[in-house]
Amino acid sequence: MFRSRKRFSPYYPRRGKVMQKINVPLRAASHGTALLYPEYIPTSPLQKALLAAGSAAMALYNPYRHDMVAVLGETTGHRALKVLRDQMKRDPEGSQILQQRPRISLSTLNLGKLQNLPEGSLGREYLRFLDVNRVSPDTRAPTRFVDDEELAYVIQRYREVHDMLHTLLGMPTNILGEIVVKWFEAVQTGLPMCILGALFGPVRLSVQHLEVLVTELIPWAIQNGRRAPCVLNLYYEQRWAQSLRALREELGITDPPIHVGRA
Repeated sequence: MFRSRKRFSPYYPRRGKVMQKINVPLRAASHGTALLYPEYIPTSPLQKALLAAGSAAMALYNPYRHDMVAVLGETTGHRALKVLRDQMKRDPEGSQILQQRPRISLSTLNLGKLQNLPEGSLGREYLRFLDVNRVSPDTRAPTRFVDDEELAYVIQRYREVHDMLHTLLGMPTNILGEIVVKWFEAVQTGLPMCILGALFGPVRLSVQHLEVLVTELIPWAIQNGRRAPCVLNLYYEQRWAQSLRALREELGITDPPIHVGRA
């Protein structure tokens, strides 16, 4: 399952509800006991099961239904999210992220500062990724169905660093690149939606791309996913000036075995 890769330039953000909502900090609300965080929708176990089944069917039919992928992740990921949250709490950098709740959006990114960073830095390369692939960080769906405010932030953070993982792995936003990132994420996070996306995403590939994926790219993604520490423990916003090459070496991420073009 892959989220929608609608083309947006980071310099021309889409207006409307998505941008307005993403700027709200994901913290407990004070205006109602039932509303754990902005956009929260209380659901029973049965409702979650029905949502999970329906969203899984739709996401398998159309992997680019990002809204269905988001629902699937929230209704099936409770156990994996708890593991990720605990990993973050045990790590100094991850713990700081949980406490400060940084968000990645056009309203929080200093585009001018990122543009002025040295060539090869994480911030410069992340900005280049957004520009080349014509995507915007403001397209992330808000969390709605997670019944724990802290876990809701964890899955929101996962969504918002997804493009950072593309940058770290050197993967474009075409279907082959998305599948490779999903395999890395599946190993890293254990989220059911990532596992399903990794397993079922290749069904739409050509025979030639499928062979390359199975023989070279999947083994590389699995190896790097296992070797790297939890990528949610990286405070990317404090590492913009760090060399991307140095960060890859710190995480044990090697260069892809082949070049994956944008086509």
